[in-house]
Amino acid sequence: MRYAHTMLRIGSVDEALEFYCGKLGLRETRRITSERHRLTSVFVAAPADLERALASQSPELELIYYWESKEDAGAGSGHIAFRVEDLYDTCQSLMDKGVTINRPPYDGIMAFFKSPEGVSIQLLQDGAPLPPAEPWKSMPSVGSW
Repeated sequence: MRYAHTMLRIGSVDEALEFYCGKLGLRETRRITSERHRLTSVFVAAPADLERALASQSPELELIYYWESKEDAGAGSGHIAFRVEDLYDTCQSLMDKGVTINRPPYDGIMAFFKSPEGVSIQLLQDGAPLPPAEPWKSMPSVGSW
């Protein structure tokens, strides 16, 4: 068994791609549009996984937009986790793009923020934790995560 993808319902393809690709840095790998099912599925992958995702359709995140219904966008999700090379740089880059970091990386291990649909996204420091550093170690958590 191997991981294939995580599927999230989204309320807008454009808004989701601006967030996941424009701000988070994922790359679109493929798109499926079904007139019969009245939906669009956009698959994205992390840059380090792009070659494998293009070759085997794994690991990917499926962003599914149902044309008729937006009420359930983001519902039923726990969180998505990504390992990053430098947690502090990644959080700063996201903040510079207008993303609120709900749970700052004050421990050098992890941080949480949310997508436009309210899905929690966890960033994990790849490898050993970073030493606690400002402004992160003094930054309070905000909202829910």
